[in-house]
Amino acid sequence: MQIADYYPILVQFSIAAGIGAVVLVASHIFGQRGTPNSIKDSPYECGMLAEGSGHARFAVKFYVTAMLFILFDIEVVFLIPWVLVFREFLLVNLPILLPVFFFLFVLVFGLIYELKKGAIEWEK
Repeated sequence: MQIADYYPILVQFSIAAGIGAVVLVASHIFGQRGTPNSIKDSPYECGMLAEGSGHARFAVKFYVTAMLFILFDIEVVFLIPWVLVFREFLLVNLPILLPVFFFLFVLVFGLIYELKKGAIEWEK
């Protein structure tokens, strides 16, 4: 490989840095300036002045539901490659079913445990 092979990458980095610099300079030149606590520092709430805190508190059930979704979504992410290469493992006589069944057993056991504890029940 010669140095000339890397010129397209150098050009791409140069263009990206140039665009970033142009955006920063244009923002500095054309951006609004005001005193601290001016109208631009307040959040826009459909034309009305904001009341109270801008950060609402969420119930824990939202976080639990999100964590359970991520957990079982990751299960699918691990199962898809297994399904795609299952035939290749069978051709070379590698035992692949037992580890996958153990993986599924642990996840199903966890789901049953969550159901018994009531983690998925929305109204309590």
